[in-house]
Amino acid sequence: MSFENLNLIKPIYTALIKKGYNTPTPIQQKAIPVILEGREVLGSAQTGTGKTAAFAIPILQKLYETKGDKNSRRKIRSLILSPTRELAVQIGESFKDYGLFTGLKKTVVYGGVSQRPQTERIKEGVDILIATPGRLLDLMNQGYIRLDSVEIFVLDEADRMLDMGFITDIKKIIARLPEKKQTLFFSATMPPKIVELADELLENPVRIDIRPEKANVDKIDQRVYFVAKDSKRDLLRDILSEAEVSSALIFTRTKYGAEKLSDYLNRMDHRSEALHSDKSQNQRQKALNNFKSGKTKILVATDIVSRGIDVDQLSHVINFEIPMESETYVHRIGRTGRAGATGIALSFCDSEERKLLKNISRLIKRDIPVISDHPYISNNGGIVRESFLTDDEMKGDKKKSGGRNRRSQGNGKHKSPVHKEMRPRKSRGGRANENSSSESGEFFSKGGRNARRRSR
Repeated sequence: MSFENLNLIKPIYTALIKKGYNTPTPIQQKAIPVILEGREVLGSAQTGTGKTAAFAIPILQKLYETKGDKNSRRKIRSLILSPTRELAVQIGESFKDYGLFTGLKKTVVYGGVSQRPQTERIKEGVDILIATPGRLLDLMNQGYIRLDSVEIFVLDEADRMLDMGFITDIKKIIARLPEKKQTLFFSATMPPKIVELADELLENPVRIDIRPEKANVDKIDQRVYFVAKDSKRDLLRDILSEAEVSSALIFTRTKYGAEKLSDYLNRMDHRSEALHSDKSQNQRQKALNNFKSGKTKILVATDIVSRGIDVDQLSHVINFEIPMESETYVHRIGRTGRAGATGIALSFCDSEERKLLKNISRLIKRDIPVISDHPYISNNGGIVRESFLTDDEMKGDKKKSGGRNRRSQGNGKHKSPVHKEMRPRKSRGGRANENSSSESGEFFSKGGRNARRRSR
């Protein structure tokens, strides 16, 4: 199936082609037609499945087909609630891209920054509002925002809303919405409180379940390097020097670690930026914008701020440190295998992280191939030659992998296509180094001529 088969209007179809999108993902194939029909949706889907486009595209089409006098003040006709600023901004960018030729207007409101630019855009009038719950309630209580004209309401990542303690705020917001509206409800998981909220909100919804396919992880070329902790930076420097690394998202466990690693890479002439919660909202947004535009090809991030990172054609995800939670590993590497794309995920494992890697292998039911042809290899405890999985744990998975990944780790001869040969480079002192923005509001006008400049 192609987007051409989904009966999309020309302005939206043209925008999709301009972005290079031809084939809808499974959730888009299922959700777009039923949303266009006016049905309510209860969707279970995780990030990376194309979920945002699954609701953004039909919302834009429905609002475009029923838009009124362009000279009259616009009222908020669609509200999308998001749990975090980064995700809200990401959703706003999707609406900008897909609605480029519709003439519809959106804005994004979130906390952590001055509310004045946001309220000024609200006063000008918008069709689509993307918001985090706290800032939205603040602006509603101050009288800046009215929701009595909302026709389509989206609650995105409801389970994260619950985890972050937003359910009370959400219920207050819902109480201010019109009774007659179309509601789209998305949650990666369905704990009892989320099911209860969905039952309150939705009327005869279409249930769409897009379960995380292990194939999504299988499509990612996963590799692990056994390396001494104090040699990780040198190994990273050498890998980043290879032409095949067009862009890299590097994960550390701590904010301090992200900052120090980014500083080191910049000293080694690898332009990078750090992204963590100690950065101001403007600093974080600038770093994201630079990374997405290609101005910066390396982003060093912590997990807590990574949820809003969605970059087309991200070539590499690098786990500079193995995550403490195995599920975090799957989420990290999924950044480079978005919506059916392929990518490369590299993990640096020192002797203290051996158990963490073992837990990951059990979760994904396979051993990750070991790259042994590098000068920083650590063979502490013989871990290079060890398979972490028992035959019982591998059972049921051999047909898919053909045992290839296990054998690769067992013989330690898996070659890295990223680099053919690496030798420790000398530091500038001559010795071998051993220790070594998104828019908040804009028009989707034809040709983008009326688009507002990015807010700083």
